[in-house]
Amino acid sequence: MAMNPMITLLALVSLAPVPTVVGTPHDAPPSDAVALFAGDSLDGWTKLDGSAAGWKVDKQTHAVTVNPGTGNIVSKTTFTDCQLHIEFREPAPAKGEGQNRGNSGIYFHSRYEVQVLDSYQSETYPDGQCGAIYKKHEPLVNACKAPGEWQTYDIIFRAPRFNDKGAKTSNANITVFQNGVLVQDHADVDSPTGAAASTDESPSPGGIMLQDHQCEVSFRNAWVRKL
Repeated sequence: MAMNPMITLLALVSLAPVPTVVGTPHDAPPSDAVALFAGDSLDGWTKLDGSAAGWKVDKQTHAVTVNPGTGNIVSKTTFTDCQLHIEFREPAPAKGEGQNRGNSGIYFHSRYEVQVLDSYQSETYPDGQCGAIYKKHEPLVNACKAPGEWQTYDIIFRAPRFNDKGAKTSNANITVFQNGVLVQDHADVDSPTGAAASTDESPSPGGIMLQDHQCEVSFRNAWVRKL
């Protein structure tokens, strides 16, 4: 007796998992997100040595700004894979040229850097400009806004995979939207980048590291969803 294809299809659909309901209030993170920085303190961040983060917090603008010379800061929240939303603003008026113009970076697991730079009408090497996976992949396009304007990064990070013997079986993978524009599409990242190039990869969860590159770049509205 032939099976009714519609019944078969309905049976398969009924076995599919029901997606979790995630609220998305206006101008607020999704309900399952973890706020890394809500604009009033850096309690969720430390320096790499575990001491208190020394960056500047402006409670009126809900922003945190690099305090040059105080060092990188890393989130206490750790993860394996994640979706990160973060907003950044380059200093205005612009100062410096190339890599000395509004330089910072967003590192996943403190190893894999998405470059932050003032690349608005400013030239540097392509795999070092804003939106690049530093020294690995240049951005697909330059989607930068002018200095002083808030910009957004929405990033999907997939951590490298390791087998039970500790051997890596697949590389890290990063997708980046800058200001709503796709600038990295499943970029394969075969090793740590830039200043972290000499560090070893690991299957352990890690945090988000923001870089002090001696430029007063500001950040706000940072949240992460563990995937």
